[in-house]
This record gives sequence, C-alpha cells and structure tokens, in this order.
Amino acid sequence: MRFPVVLALSASALSAALTGCVVAPAQPVYSAPAGVAYMAPTYVSPGVGFVWAYHPRYGWGWHHPQYGWHRGWR
Repeated sequence: MRFPVVLALSASALSAALTGCVVAPAQPVYSAPAGVAYMAPTYVSPGVGFVWAYHPRYGWGWHHPQYGWHRGWR
C-alpha cells in the first residue's frame, strides 16, 4: 500500500516540476541545391537563429529568417 502512494506522489511532483520547461522545435536540416558545391563557414555564427544557407546571387552566407542575410545581402 505504501509503494503506490510514494509512486503517485513522486510522479505528481515530477510533472509539477517540469511544467515550466520549454522545448524548442528542431530546425530543419539545410542541404545545398543541385549542382552547388557546399562551402563551410569561415567565421562563427553572428547570433542565435542564423543558419548557413545558399544565396543564388552571392553564394553561401549566414541567413536569419526574421533579419535576413548577415552583412547586408538582399
């Protein structure tokens, strides 16, 4: 009788402790378009949210979905 009560209390305490956890969704994996050679980044990411992506006119660079291309590419 004592074991189910302890188990129920520990399960409810664990669920109460984890209610404030935030899990970010996984980012999609980016692959190069057909016929384009992959070029590795030459410097670190300029910030959170930037991904290494291919630009059809300028080549490879850091892109942010909200702020656009790093270093002013359009």
